[in-house]
Amino acid sequence: MGEPNTPPVVVDTTIPQAARFWDFLLGGKDNYEVDREVGREVLGIFPQLIDSARADRGFLVRAVTHLVRDAGIRQLLDVGTGLPTVNNTHQVAQAIAPESRIVYVDNDPIVLAHARALLVSTPEGATQYLHADVRDWETILRDAASTLDLTRPVALMLLGIINYVLDDDVAHDIVAGLVDALPSGSYLAMSHPTAEVHAEAMAESVAYYNASGAPPIRTRSRTELTRFFDGLELLDPGVVSCSLWRPDGSELGDPVEVTQYCGVARKP
Repeated sequence: MGEPNTPPVVVDTTIPQAARFWDFLLGGKDNYEVDREVGREVLGIFPQLIDSARADRGFLVRAVTHLVRDAGIRQLLDVGTGLPTVNNTHQVAQAIAPESRIVYVDNDPIVLAHARALLVSTPEGATQYLHADVRDWETILRDAASTLDLTRPVALMLLGIINYVLDDDVAHDIVAGLVDALPSGSYLAMSHPTAEVHAEAMAESVAYYNASGAPPIRTRSRTELTRFFDGLELLDPGVVSCSLWRPDGSELGDPVEVTQYCGVARKP
């Protein structure tokens, strides 16, 4: 079992933080009043954001299930982990293939404080937590190599993280740098907020969130997200709402579009 990096854990409770805000949307308890206050205001503007958070988590479960069960992936690099909750990447992967090896990466100190919950691996597999920023992708690859064999296929998970990289060129350099380091047969799974669904309410809620002092985010269109998969083999159904990526029929009624796009692609 990997040990988390151990810089001093300094949690700022005076401004909202991304992982704690998302935890609030998912109904978790690892958040503070400053996060809940922003969360309540954002939900007052756009109540359906809860549906987006849940759909994003559902996409993670279905994507990891496909990658491990159907594509034979046994190594996953999950960047932008967020706070531990139910159906974490290692839990889904190792329930199917106990030998799976998972490296989590996040730069939020509150995630570091809870990292040991992410390190409960099966005896056959392994987990590791890296305290790092997605922009420092070369360090991520270097440190992940202590747990993952980067000469063998890896599933790179970038769920709800590239939206914190506001500059398009920088964002594409990060994704390309990570993908280029992985061998043929690897996969890229991404999710990203969009304002193409519920456009007015989404734009207003993002503007409020960005003015709150939290790390700012941006939305991207379906076309803009699709560009991150250039040179890869995009799996069906392509870039779609997280609720519409291979829904498993476990929910009542037909899934509806949410303000979170996603896609999965294979590196040829």
